[in-house]
Amino acid sequence: MGCSVAGIAGQEIDFALIGHQESWRAASDVLAVLRGPEHTPLPDDEIRDILPWIPPRTVCHVEVGSVARSVANGAKARGLYIDSFIPPDRLQDANMHDNLARVRAAAACAIKAGAKIVSLGGFSSILIEGNFDQLPEKHHTVFTTGNTLTVGFIVQGIRKMCALEGRNLQTSTLLIVGATGDIGSGCARCLAPFVKRVLLNARNAERLRRLAAELDAEGVQVETATSLPQFSTQADIVVCAASLASPSLLLGRIAPGSIVCDAGYPKNLSPGTEMPGARIFFGGLGQITGGMKFTPDFRGVLNRHPFPDVVHGCLLEGMALALERRFEPFSQGRGFITPERVEEIETIAARHGIVLAPLYNADGPIEDGPIETGLVAAPNHRDHCRCSSKEIQIASHAGRL
Repeated sequence: MGCSVAGIAGQEIDFALIGHQESWRAASDVLAVLRGPEHTPLPDDEIRDILPWIPPRTVCHVEVGSVARSVANGAKARGLYIDSFIPPDRLQDANMHDNLARVRAAAACAIKAGAKIVSLGGFSSILIEGNFDQLPEKHHTVFTTGNTLTVGFIVQGIRKMCALEGRNLQTSTLLIVGATGDIGSGCARCLAPFVKRVLLNARNAERLRRLAAELDAEGVQVETATSLPQFSTQADIVVCAASLASPSLLLGRIAPGSIVCDAGYPKNLSPGTEMPGARIFFGGLGQITGGMKFTPDFRGVLNRHPFPDVVHGCLLEGMALALERRFEPFSQGRGFITPERVEEIETIAARHGIVLAPLYNADGPIEDGPIETGLVAAPNHRDHCRCSSKEIQIASHAGRL
């Protein structure tokens, strides 16, 4: 299965990160680094043919630093990034069996490496959410979806955007798309007490009913709908946290000046969606102020953000817990994210210098000035992998890729 990676011999592994690439461009860049710059670029169609044959494997070592002055066993945590190599166009339900097998194989790599805690990124957490018994025998390795810290950074981002836009959160109507998922329901519990009204949207009517009843019991003014157009014009704060296989969400007509948080991985909002006057930002992201190092160097490839050392909250949760030396399954299942749990993991993360990342969207950084457009840029798929198909196929069958 190719679980090994060249790196630091005998290094103790505190954490492992399991992920996959959300676009063919990102997958191409990962393959390019793995194979080296001496190889010529591959056409996109060849990359699409090759990627499904690459087994899950460790891609690189990751080292993160803490800003805390007193940290047990030093001020660093060492880990691995393991890519499941789920093809970006195979995230649909029809591919669930194959994708689950890939996540299980990636988990086996983490266990074999001796990782103490493993964070499940992107669709890895969605596939395993509530099904942790699907993972291999874990020995001394624990797993977390990382969703609690993701919720924390989404909520922090909403509050920061409201401050930047001079918006009063308490007079706002909040819409959560994908409300019954682990992240969506967590955002509902954390934000509902601080807004005027909550609109919940998801596909499963029964889960919507249960979540609405829970919030209603807390005195929240809440409405539900499985049809998104019914709500899109009523909300002035929108959290997009649906489990979508591709950026395909169309919010439709939306109130002018609405704040829209796209917290999906892959992104929720469809490329080219026009929402004039909307204030869009990408949510759920944190920044490691103590520094992060990849071996080999994957800076700007595995973390494709306009700011240094920015990572999705789902992966950062495992890093924060590793720095804290708390190797425990902090986030598991669906429906257990509460404001108290969010505050706890935020405190742990902040102690080690893991904080809300600077806000940005497809047009670039937000905090340096007002957002001029509500256009979500289409991803660039024109970058190519610098390797040959024959070499990748040979390496894959040999267990080296």
